[in-house]
This record gives sequence, C-alpha cells and structure tokens, in this order.
Amino acid sequence: MNMAYPEIKSSQKSLAELGLDNSDKIFRNLSPAELIEHALLRQEGVLTDTGALMVSTGEFSGRSPKDRFIVMDAQTKDSVWWGDINIPLEEEKFDQLYKQMVDYLKDKDLFVREAYAGAAPDYRLNLTIINTLAWQNLFCYNMFLRPSSEELEGFQTDFTIICIPEFEADPSANGTRQKNFAIINLSKKIILIGGTAYAGEIKKGIFSVLNYLLPHERNVLSMHCSSNLGDKGDTAIFFGLSGTGKTTLSADPNRSLIGDDEHGWNDDTVFNFEGGCYAKVVNLEEENEPDIWNAIKFGAIVENTKFYPGTRTVNYRNIDLTENTRTAYPIHFIKNAMEPSVGGIPKNIFFLTADAFGVIPPISKLNKSQAMYHFISGYTAKVAGTEMGITEPKTTFSACFGAAFLPLHPTKYATLFGEKMEQHDVNVWLINTGWTGGPYGIGSRMKLKYTRAMITAALEGHLDHVGFRKHSVFGVAIPESCPNVPKEVLSPRATWEDKDAYDKKARELGQSFIANFKKFEDYASNEILAGAPSWE
Repeated sequence: MNMAYPEIKSSQKSLAELGLDNSDKIFRNLSPAELIEHALLRQEGVLTDTGALMVSTGEFSGRSPKDRFIVMDAQTKDSVWWGDINIPLEEEKFDQLYKQMVDYLKDKDLFVREAYAGAAPDYRLNLTIINTLAWQNLFCYNMFLRPSSEELEGFQTDFTIICIPEFEADPSANGTRQKNFAIINLSKKIILIGGTAYAGEIKKGIFSVLNYLLPHERNVLSMHCSSNLGDKGDTAIFFGLSGTGKTTLSADPNRSLIGDDEHGWNDDTVFNFEGGCYAKVVNLEEENEPDIWNAIKFGAIVENTKFYPGTRTVNYRNIDLTENTRTAYPIHFIKNAMEPSVGGIPKNIFFLTADAFGVIPPISKLNKSQAMYHFISGYTAKVAGTEMGITEPKTTFSACFGAAFLPLHPTKYATLFGEKMEQHDVNVWLINTGWTGGPYGIGSRMKLKYTRAMITAALEGHLDHVGFRKHSVFGVAIPESCPNVPKEVLSPRATWEDKDAYDKKARELGQSFIANFKKFEDYASNEILAGAPSWE
C-alpha cells in the first residue's frame, strides 16, 4: 500500500547509507492524521469514541529487561555497569543482526521520523526512527520532541532507531536470549528492536542512551522523575517507583508541568527529555485524573485496552490483555504543560515511597549523605495482591528510582546528585504515601489530602522555620508541625498502638536497606555510606 502524501524534506543524509534505497516506499515525517489513516488502512488499530487510536502490542505488553543488550566494545567495556541490567552483546553479533534487519526492510513500507530528545538546545539528541508500523511512528511523534520545518533543514542524525516488531532473532545465531530483543550500540549510535511491538522499548532505549551520554560525557544528571514549576519560577522534582503517586502528586493545577518521566539537570536548568507522556490508564477515571482523561483524543494512542461490548468506549477497568494498559500523547495535550519544557534549578526534590510497613515518616528532610544513600536505594514496598505470590508487604529497591535504564554505576548518578544538591542548596524530602498506624493489613493508607498539604508546605517554605527531630533508625529530620496536618500524623511511631512493634519493624526495614546496599558499598564514598540507617 502506497499513499502519495507530501513529505517534509530535510537535508538528512540519504537512508541509502543505511542500505535502504527503496525511496518509493518511504513515508517521512507524516502528520498524525496521515499516520492514523495508514494505521487504519493497514488494520493496525481502530478508533475509540474520543478519536484516539486503539492498538494491541501483541505478545509483549511491557518491556523485556532480560532481552535488552548493550554492545560491549572499546568504548563501553570499562564504562558500562555490566550485569543483570546491562547485558553485553558482542560487536560481531550486532553487525550480523543489523545486516539481517536492513535486508529485511528493503521491500517494506517504512515510516521514517526525524525527531529529537532533550528540550535544552545544547543537549538535544537528534533521532531518526525507522518503523514498519504506522502507529509506532505516531508513538514516536507523540513521545519525542518535534522539530519545526526550519529545524529539519540541515537536520543531522545523532542516533538511529530501527524497530521491526515482526522481525524475530535466531538466539543460537544472533546471541540473543530469545526471539525478541532491544540492542543499544553506543559506538555506532544505533538501536535495534525486534520481535516485540511494545512501543515503550523505543522510548526507554533512548532514555538509556541519554543516561549514558549526559552523565558520562557532559556531567549532566539524567533523572527518572517528574517535574513541575510554580508561578514564582520554583522548580520541583518528584522521584518515585510505580504506585508511589509520582504522576498524581506532580500533576498540580497550581503548577505547570515540565514533564512526567525523564529529565536532565545541567548547570542552570532542569529540562524534559521528551515531547509527550506515556501514562498508565488502568482504572482511569475522569474525576481522579482529568488531565490524562482529556488528553485521550484524536492523535493519542491507547495500548492493550478493550471496549465496553457493543461500543467504542474504552473500559479502563478491563485488564484481559495486561494491567500495563497505557496511553501516549504529545505534552501539549495537557493544558498546563510548559513548552519548551524547561525549568530552573530545583528548590525542592521529593523522594516518594509507598512504605507498606508503616515505618517511614510521612515527610522528612534528608541531609546530603542521606539523600545520596536513599537516591541509590530507590525504595518502595509492594503490598499483598499486587503480584502473584505476594501475601505480605515486600521491599522493592530500584537504584536511582530507575535501575533498569542505568548504563553507568548508580554511584555515578548519586555523586552528581549530591554535588548539585550541595551547590544549589536544594531541599530533599522523603515522602511516605504508604501506610500509617501499622503495616499493611493493620494500619491505613496515608490520606492524599495530608500528603498534598505536606508537599505544599515544603514548596511554600512553611517548613523552613519549624522544629525537627531525628528518626531513631533512619536518622532523617521529622518536622514537629506542618500546616493542615495533625501533629500526631507526622510521627509514624506515635500512630502505632504497639510502640515496641514499631521499633522492631523499623529496625527490620533498616536492615533491609543495609542488605540491599551491600552491592554498592565497594563503589560508594564514605559520605554516601554515612546516610545509612543505624541504631543502638
């Protein structure tokens, strides 16, 4: 199928350099409407009653971390943190797979997009993305930053992504674990993705690249976080794993959204890497998430969702395909989003945790050592019922709140974080959105109105002049008062009926932190190690 749409030309070097010269089958930089027409004609998806394009990602409805590789070569051998997260692949295997994929593409319709990552001009990474699916090219239009017609003149590619969901690897010949793969070659500046239609592999592939290039080569801290800006120009950053409230708490109607997931922090700004949002939609309701709800319109994508029978209305409670149902839309679909997505140096940083053990204070202030230690730890807890086999709260640690995307050792990011925190006198707060009055099953979830009140108090400086006391195990500073929050709520121990049980559980959680941190100790400075829990 070929449709004669006008394409936006750029002076990009010919795709023939990649071995692709079938120009009559190349559709470059098509608009969302054109890509949606292609997707519908090719039966890649259907429209919902709001105009969004509904698609299925097939066998894979999430990333496959064990099938993500980085090519080990002279550049990466001694700089990448090799292990279960960054799995090495031989150069020869990459070259072999690359040739097979290019040969496969030579008679296919190709959807090519020129885009970039990094809203700060000095740190932008120009991308050329080659897709065999129109809807995935629309995903790339939504998620990456969109060059103007003028910027496309003279566009020079920094990184190329080739994504072919229908191309499957031969593990015995190609060196992969199974048929699906995502491979990053930092030297040749190419990402290969095959055997999976989950579009998040594209987004997180480039995030991983930026997590290597910016800290390693530019001394810029890359962060897995959300960020917003107050009317006084004060930037706030929110770190947190899934279920901690990162999206909800950063979506403040009184503040402008810089971005919801990936950012960089250079000498004078915090900037979004992306041009869109990739939000979870399981159990989505207009009342709770109006911004996301209203963004799901023509031009947006919804993945792996289902309709109510006999309608084109999405049933967001349906998880027949996966609990990881998502939507992708450009950031300007959010009414209070900033474009360009750039803010100043942060005044306040929030580490969000949903502590199901009821130990972590609802708000506490961290010193530099504690901030670096907790940054590397990246703690939250899963509760019973969230995953098969979990019958009681379970600790979860993800280094720098995004271990799966870190090519460098976590201490590299933590050291940069500490330097910036000290240089700019930034407040770092630990926020527990989890349980109070006891662990999961005994206590209750922290009220959202209290959490919002505590974050607002921190942002507005109301906690700058209150008294603080030290936590007995974690050593963090707990404010003795906070506007619009009952005093007894601020002390987790005071909310427990059995104080001895609290003390025991606090020491148990502290020991979990220490055990988790053993794998980082050999690389961590004494300053970082000083942030560890301790007790008599």
